[in-house]
Amino acid sequence: MKIIDGGVTAPKGYKAAGIYAGIKKKRKDMALVYSVVPASGAGVFTTNVVKAAPVKWDIKLTKESKNIQAVIINSGVANACTGEEGWKNNYLMAKTVAENLNLSTEAVYTASTGVIGKQLPIDIIVNNIPKLVGELKETKEAGTLAAEAIMTTDTYSKECAVTFSIGGKEVTLGGMAKGSGMIHPNMATMIAVLTTDLSISKELLQEALSEDVKHTFNMISVDRDTSTNDTLVILANGMAGNPEIKEKNEDYYTFCKALNMVTTKLSKMLAADGEGATKLLEVTVNGAKTWEDAATLSKSVISSNLVKSMIFGKDANWGRVLCALGYSGVDFDPEKVDLVIESTYGSLMLAKDGLAVDYSEEKATDIFAADEVKVLVDIKQGSAAATAWGCDLTYDYVKINADYRS
Repeated sequence: MKIIDGGVTAPKGYKAAGIYAGIKKKRKDMALVYSVVPASGAGVFTTNVVKAAPVKWDIKLTKESKNIQAVIINSGVANACTGEEGWKNNYLMAKTVAENLNLSTEAVYTASTGVIGKQLPIDIIVNNIPKLVGELKETKEAGTLAAEAIMTTDTYSKECAVTFSIGGKEVTLGGMAKGSGMIHPNMATMIAVLTTDLSISKELLQEALSEDVKHTFNMISVDRDTSTNDTLVILANGMAGNPEIKEKNEDYYTFCKALNMVTTKLSKMLAADGEGATKLLEVTVNGAKTWEDAATLSKSVISSNLVKSMIFGKDANWGRVLCALGYSGVDFDPEKVDLVIESTYGSLMLAKDGLAVDYSEEKATDIFAADEVKVLVDIKQGSAAATAWGCDLTYDYVKINADYRS
């Protein structure tokens, strides 16, 4: 199993395109991913009660459609809080893609990202779909164009792909994601599309995705805001030629490992590119009674504005970490907690059994100067561990969001 250079077009039978249509002022704003043969589809979506029209559509298709063959995405307008008109516009977007690709409308996932409360410029979208379809290619560059077209405040596109062996066949899994703000996925303005040429039942594809997201995308946070549009979908078209995975055997768990490799990398890229961020913050909690406890504790720390500010300021104010652990809702003994910070510049223990140790403030500042900073916590209650990813909180976060619509 190895990571390769690629994204959604890396697996066999997938094409992609990304274009500038005029929804936004300058940047690319429409993307399309297409499987040349029918594919199984699965998805995980926001648990926010306020759900965008495309999210509602995709939930319906995930439950009811046997095959999915395309994913159309627009950037610039979220199509959330748009009522019946928003639903009709979303349907028209899917229908137009279907007509241009000779598909059923119910074979087209949709996704939108951008400003909440505005109606889609549906004429612009419909008029540019033929151009988008015409640009479909199997090249890596085409996948990158699609990844660029779904960006909003992202500073770079996010792609990943891996190859692995199933039943003597080489299988590939690729993906792209966007998200920089309003990132606190609670998947029961993050969008991710995964593609694979694996042959697997729709039921197991859904189960693998739903389980994986608990440990990856749901373990990141930029600003504690769960979007109305969080969408993660995967297509599996079977073109690798492996025997179809119909049960939880060795092949199934090999796929789950590959899936986790891609989603973990994409999750870390999303967290590192948080709006205004200068650092990726990784928090691992060890010694918990259960994984659920460890996950709650680690995510509480990466979501803390005070901890995030501490990382930005390169200030080893470690009491903020214990404070965030303490209000997480998980019961533990604070007088048994060990706390260590790490980066490419070294490792340093800040607290032992809940008390400060004699550490160098200068060394701590040096460690915090790295682009990736790790906080390691041991609560000494059990053997479970979990890792969460976030970013620092900078002045630019407020600037970006204060000016978002202008």
